[in-house]
Amino acid sequence: MDDCIFCKIIKGELPSYKIYEDDLCLVFLDINPVTNGHALVVTKEHYQTLLDAPEDVLVHLARKIKFIAPFILQGVNSEAFNLTVNNGTIAGQVVPHLHWHIIPRFADNKLPMWPGMSVTADDLNKIQLAIKNQLVKS
Repeated sequence: MDDCIFCKIIKGELPSYKIYEDDLCLVFLDINPVTNGHALVVTKEHYQTLLDAPEDVLVHLARKIKFIAPFILQGVNSEAFNLTVNNGTIAGQVVPHLHWHIIPRFADNKLPMWPGMSVTADDLNKIQLAIKNQLVKS
């Protein structure tokens, strides 16, 4: 995609702070990080969301995330991280190119966890049934 910022980074048209690269993915530091070491793992082929990417590409990325995450943690002296992928604008996806965020966590960074919502057993049963009905249709 010609106007995709990540595609431009992959092509070398825009600078980045690369950590790792292979035939299918590129890992680089986020220029607007949540914490030190916040890295993005992007597909070299343009896929808008996780649901658009072939399964073999997703498996490859999962393996590379497992490979690179310990080095990121060691590099910034962290023992934990969040791994997130935002799919679609409503979910917070800013760049419409499949990417994962590896966000190192620190005891003193005071990042809030996601708030949970109150639900009843009836609510959960209805949601479970609605999802299972969709699975049956597939």
